[in-house]
Amino acid sequence: MPNTHRNEPEKPVPSLEKAQHVFEQSRDQARDAARQAAQSIEANPIGVLVGGLVVGAIAAALIPRSDKERELLAPVGKRISTTATAALAAAKENGMAELEARGLTRDGARDQARQLFEGVTKAMASAGQAGLDAARNKSA
Repeated sequence: MPNTHRNEPEKPVPSLEKAQHVFEQSRDQARDAARQAAQSIEANPIGVLVGGLVVGAIAAALIPRSDKERELLAPVGKRISTTATAALAAAKENGMAELEARGLTRDGARDQARQLFEGVTKAMASAGQAGLDAARNKSA
């Protein structure tokens, strides 16, 4: 019932109080969420970047392309693909040449692995023999 006496202050309507309370809670929760998001980004920027790329890739896969996009982007995609393929081939060729220049061919690597295995085997045999000799000397 409305207040008919002009001297008495009006009492707040309960639903208005509740709405203000809900608004304040929502504002505080939004502020906390923004603060947590900022801290996550600062703590793990690479993870956020990767997550963003994944979300973008999913969105791109789900949203159909228009005819205009296909018309405009097809040449760009072909150029990127051709350039990436050429760059990969050049990197592979230069990498193989650098490995060969350093004597790291397949046969060279096999020989180095064999020598390493022989060295480890000799070291283990020597250590075993030294342990056996020490045990004999202690018991004698």
